[in-house]
Amino acid sequence: MFKSKNLKFAALGLTAFLTAGIISGCGSQTADNSSGGKKTFKIGVVQLVEHNALDAANKGFIAGLKERGYEEGKNITVDQQNAQADQSNLKNIAQRFVADKDDLICAIATPAAQSVANVTKDIPIVGTAITDYKLAKLVASNEKPGGNVTGTTDGGPVEKQIDLLLKLFPNTKTIGTVYSSSEINSEIQVNRMKAYAESKGLKVETATVSTVNDIQQAAQSLVGKADVFYEPTDNVIASAMPTLASITDAAKIPVICAEPNMVKQGGFATYGIDYYKLGVQTGYMAADILDGKAKPADMPIQTANDLKVTVNKKNAAALGITVPDDVLQGADIIE
Repeated sequence: MFKSKNLKFAALGLTAFLTAGIISGCGSQTADNSSGGKKTFKIGVVQLVEHNALDAANKGFIAGLKERGYEEGKNITVDQQNAQADQSNLKNIAQRFVADKDDLICAIATPAAQSVANVTKDIPIVGTAITDYKLAKLVASNEKPGGNVTGTTDGGPVEKQIDLLLKLFPNTKTIGTVYSSSEINSEIQVNRMKAYAESKGLKVETATVSTVNDIQQAAQSLVGKADVFYEPTDNVIASAMPTLASITDAAKIPVICAEPNMVKQGGFATYGIDYYKLGVQTGYMAADILDGKAKPADMPIQTANDLKVTVNKKNAAALGITVPDDVLQGADIIE
């Protein structure tokens, strides 16, 4: 009898222990899927090429995640990859992220997002530094993406940028622009610029490039034709802005850019976005996905919250141009 009772108590104790373990296991799994839990999420970041704007967006993305409780070494691991503007690199990186079963992928620039979207329809993808997701065939619509891709757009206020150009250079008759023939984001911006400029009675001369090695010749072909250059957020041009500026500066032609980092690299002025802050927005969107609060299919593409005028006074001095005080007021000044 004594042994029988002991066996009964032992059985009850084992049952209680197993039950507690199951309950504890369920609670642990729930915690693992929150930003404060123990689960470590794997995040792949693919950046098209190294240049100031994309670098800033990348840093902002990581900062945005951190603000929301996701930090490298604590609850996320980040696999940072740069494709160096090579399509085969993009494909290999995308396939690697899928093989590693990453929980989320951040794609920086349109070609990077297209490459990743081509190899996975399951892993959530957040993009940034992308002009138009729908025209790039990344989403069903910018308002309701409908798939596994969402993110932020760097589509800038092209019309206001041309208005700034005309305010600074009211005698402009012809605008020149150099851009990459392989970047749909650049084509979209240039087409918008042409339509608006022509509505203002301006002529537009264009020259396309395939690589940075083509920039010098393309820019030189527009010297003597254009009064002012306009440069979109083109990754080829942005990665070699000083090369373009060496031609325009020598010809005393100012360059209005689509974003501030290009101005810092030799442009004249812009009314554009802050890529770091755009990256932070993207990080917030990624955090919402990791938190389980939202799915890419239902997350509208977000536009930049902050726009600002940036003026390169050093470039203005080199070209012998005086910038009006009302443009300088409140602007970011590069000395």
